[in-house]
Amino acid sequence: MTIVVTGAAGFIGSNIIKGLNKRGITEIIAVDDLTDGNKFINLSDLQITDYVDHQDFYELFRAGAYGKVEAVFHEGACSDTMETDGRYMMDNNFTTTSSLQKSCVLQNTRLIYASSAATYGGSSVFKETPEFELPLNVYGYSKLLFDQRMRALYGPHFERAANQIVGFRYFNVYGPREQHKGRMASVAYHQHEQFKEFGRVKLFGEYGGYKAGEQMRDFVYIDDVVEVNLWFLDHPEKSGLFNLGSGRAQPFNDVALAVINSELAHKGSVHAGKPQKLDLAQVVSQGLIEYIDFPESLVGKYQCYTQADLTALRAAGCSHAFKSVEQGVSAYMSALHSSN
Repeated sequence: MTIVVTGAAGFIGSNIIKGLNKRGITEIIAVDDLTDGNKFINLSDLQITDYVDHQDFYELFRAGAYGKVEAVFHEGACSDTMETDGRYMMDNNFTTTSSLQKSCVLQNTRLIYASSAATYGGSSVFKETPEFELPLNVYGYSKLLFDQRMRALYGPHFERAANQIVGFRYFNVYGPREQHKGRMASVAYHQHEQFKEFGRVKLFGEYGGYKAGEQMRDFVYIDDVVEVNLWFLDHPEKSGLFNLGSGRAQPFNDVALAVINSELAHKGSVHAGKPQKLDLAQVVSQGLIEYIDFPESLVGKYQCYTQADLTALRAAGCSHAFKSVEQGVSAYMSALHSSN
């Protein structure tokens, strides 16, 4: 079984390859842009059969150059939500994906692609129906437009698709292999780096009617994201657009607390001590969290609350149990420490 993963050296793409490898699947064509050569590290411990530059792949795939491809995991995109070049964003996230989808139809190949919770933008309801889709930036719109295209072609739940097509609206994904993402890396990663350098972490102060650090997001651990992707690989009869989050909104304070306690526990284990877990009041009183003014550049463009409605995912039959922030961040910090 040959599988294609685009964005293969990226965060989610490389973790999907890792998940496939765990199943013994190594006939994988990795597609990416390694202009940033440092991203190679995400592929260096994985088993693939071919690497193809993204500028070459799409035309070759359309021409059938790779023989029978069972499925494409399309994770390649411009994921910088702060990018304002709309032409660049639409070319990467809409035009390229539309071309790939047409090729998948020609090649009789299943398509499992990355949408985004950014399609909801200013909405307070996170359900996969048009009335709740209010993107706040061109990134969110570029993802929404492809979702809309699939609905127009195949029906509201992609029910008319001859071959499987699945779109995942990823919420706030965090975990190993995101170190190359810079400012777009998860808050957990940035807080780990801040704590290493400064001995404290930074969070936004009051904004949008939320107290300092109390803005809430649906944080979902990368291993859970991979498991759901692979569940759909196992169920080719399932198509549709699905939220992929934990289904649980937690405040940024929870992430900071989990990071700080994990870091303190790591220091304690290094020094043969076993520090007790601190609560929020304790970390704030000890100066381990620094609340900063909300940046003007994000005013009106920031989601203060997200929580994936998992009704559609559960109705499809996927019963995967998602990690809480406490569980996921602890696992993530352990992975970061073991890689240092």
